[in-house]
Amino acid sequence: MGRAVLRVLVVWAVSTLTMLLLAGLLPDFQLQSDDGDSLTRTAITAAWAAGAFGLLSALVWPVIVRAVLLVPALVLGVLVFFLNGSLLLIALWLIPDGRGAADPETAVAVAAVMSAVASATSTALAVRDDDAYRRRLYRLADRKRRRTDTDAPEQVPGILFLQLDGVGHQVLRTAVRDGLMPTVAGWLDTTHRLTPWRTDWSSQTGASQLGILHGSNEDVPAFRWYEKDTGRIMVSNRPASAVELQRRAIERTGDGGLLTLDGASRGNLFSGGADQLALVLSMAARRGRANRSRAGYFAYFSDPANAVRTAVSLVAEVFREMYQSTRALLRRETPRVSRGGLYPFVRAFATVVERDVVVAAVMGDLLAGRTAVYADLVAYDEVAHHSGPHGRDTDQVLKRLDRAIALIAKVAEHAPRPYRIVLLSDHGQSTGPTFEGAYGLTLKDLVRAGCGLPVPRRVGRTRSGSEARDAARDALLGALHRPVDGHGEEAETARQVRRRPSEPIVLASGNLGLVSFPEVPHRMTHEQIELRHPALLRTLANHPGIGFLLVASEVHGSVVLARDGVAVPIAELTDDGPLAPFGPGAADAVRRTDGFPHVADIMVNSMHDPFAGTVHAFEEQIGSHGGLGGEQSRPFLLSPLDLPEPPAALVGAEQVHQVLRGWLRESSGPQVPVPVAEAPAAGEAGTSPAGEDALKS
Repeated sequence: MGRAVLRVLVVWAVSTLTMLLLAGLLPDFQLQSDDGDSLTRTAITAAWAAGAFGLLSALVWPVIVRAVLLVPALVLGVLVFFLNGSLLLIALWLIPDGRGAADPETAVAVAAVMSAVASATSTALAVRDDDAYRRRLYRLADRKRRRTDTDAPEQVPGILFLQLDGVGHQVLRTAVRDGLMPTVAGWLDTTHRLTPWRTDWSSQTGASQLGILHGSNEDVPAFRWYEKDTGRIMVSNRPASAVELQRRAIERTGDGGLLTLDGASRGNLFSGGADQLALVLSMAARRGRANRSRAGYFAYFSDPANAVRTAVSLVAEVFREMYQSTRALLRRETPRVSRGGLYPFVRAFATVVERDVVVAAVMGDLLAGRTAVYADLVAYDEVAHHSGPHGRDTDQVLKRLDRAIALIAKVAEHAPRPYRIVLLSDHGQSTGPTFEGAYGLTLKDLVRAGCGLPVPRRVGRTRSGSEARDAARDALLGALHRPVDGHGEEAETARQVRRRPSEPIVLASGNLGLVSFPEVPHRMTHEQIELRHPALLRTLANHPGIGFLLVASEVHGSVVLARDGVAVPIAELTDDGPLAPFGPGAADAVRRTDGFPHVADIMVNSMHDPFAGTVHAFEEQIGSHGGLGGEQSRPFLLSPLDLPEPPAALVGAEQVHQVLRGWLRESSGPQVPVPVAEAPAAGEAGTSPAGEDALKS
């Protein structure tokens, strides 16, 4: 008690001195009356203002943060400064005799400095007092732990699954070798084993995390795809799509997910059946107080020191990105994509705000003694998309991720139960110039040219666009001059060709492209596409930037098409031939996707150079994932040695789910499935096994 009072007094004194210093430096910040005051009187005024600001920050700030929980997270990071400044203006207004005054702009700056200094002072005092630090941890644990727990959970290990989004197996090994991640390196030398695994064809977070958390990623052909039966475009990182994907997975498995038993989901696309949520995308589809996913913001930003510290780091990250992108531009580094617009702020949110909130939530889960926690840190993935998966920009992110891992591991030592920490990734990233950067046109441009549809003039001037347009024109002229007899499907298709070409929907998921023709209610076959667009498949298959196509066939079931007229029936497909550059398992991955109900009419995978490891993304990314080719298909699983060793050939996110579920069973007994009947309809929220919010996606 005595030491706590002493810390409060020291923080108050330092805050008072800081306020006096700022009053002397800033002309628009006043702590004296208009007639002037003695130094003693000014010091008393500063002490009064510092004390009032401290009390307001402790008592009023949590209420303010709760009131603005529905504000978008990126906006909240900026509002922190202005809200804090408002508290300072109120504190100055409370000074007797009107001795305190400041312009609003000055108040924002003074409040930021005051909060940072108070936080730094308090932290420094706590670090020097080990007993106080331990007492605080245990107090948090006692407050958060359920009072109904009577079975001594301290004796049963919990498991923390920490996902490093987009960090491939080779990237992790290189980072450990180069000393970028000393914490992970220490684990590899002593307590953990490293296991690579192979993704499905759709090597992206939506497919991988749905499979890992819910045990099924069936019918997720890409990051975004068009569904003919519903007429909508599904996008994995849209809340409404995430809700539907999770509902479908639960309906297929009859199970709420990996985290149904005393679990927490932090920073993920899907809930995994957890009752405790923070920054879960699928939960974001719900509004109002029921959206407990935003409670993670309140838990973190209710401390004004946290808010200011994160806001300052966010601004610093914005300027860091501006500096790094300018440096890349001046050095003419290639490949390169545009990094202007809102991207610096998007990057800052992913690398600062999301990281801080998720790490704080995970530490709270550990201190609360939760059985299973799954958290996603997206920082590396976001930066690698625009800076590339290898280089100084991503090296800095890996260093900061390692520090976050070390902090979490340190807190785990003070948890009320032992914890096994499992690191894993959902996919890797492959590098290379974009398809447009290499050939001057997008995949959509190439498809439209191959269909004989209008394209921008710049596309017609490119070699690819010119060849595709000429081939489409020649094929269309040939079709128009052929006689049309009879009343069968071929005759009707020929008549449609004569009327007008159809408008395709072209979507990109990294280096995986999807082409759909929405006016046809079923999956089109090779033969039907040839009748409607005689030059399209040939144009795509022979393009040097495209590795292979997958289309249905009336004769062969489905076929893989590649350059020089190669056509391999899906039943005869092996990892040789057109799929040889894509490595082992490519044929099985393609075959599995071919059976999905919502597979596109034409699935397009870019080329892959197995020697350079490069691919061509069909969107603006020089570090990409979503298809086959290179490091994107090789994520990792880093697990403690006291857990059973995973299979050497670990293929697909669904198999990873089975491994993780087996580890949970070993630690805490069998999980309790959720009856399928409890799964809500699309777009609705359901209940978890514990009674609330199982379906957050």
